[in-house]
Amino acid sequence: MGLLSIIRKIKRKEKEMRILMVGLDNSGKTTIVLKINGEDTSVISPTLGFNIKTMTYNKYYTLNIWDVGGQRTIRSYWRNYFEQTDGLVWVVDSSDLKKAR
Repeated sequence: MGLLSIIRKIKRKEKEMRILMVGLDNSGKTTIVLKINGEDTSVISPTLGFNIKTMTYNKYYTLNIWDVGGQRTIRSYWRNYFEQTDGLVWVVDSSDLKKAR
């Protein structure tokens, strides 16, 4: 996972990459994914499990964004999503001081 796997995929001309988005509950993961994809963010409910959004980047690459729920009961399952992941985005709500500690 990480930069090395991305470089290998580029050299092999692989056009599909898996990006994992994790963070504590209510940190804004789903909002970020929807905004990037140009979708409505006026009504968002907590992610139970995970959501996958497929986006095309630069006409050449397909990004599969895995938006994983951040509730305390789900966090122990995060490790199951790391395999075959090319990049990780950790989302933090810096305005939530209680969770930042």
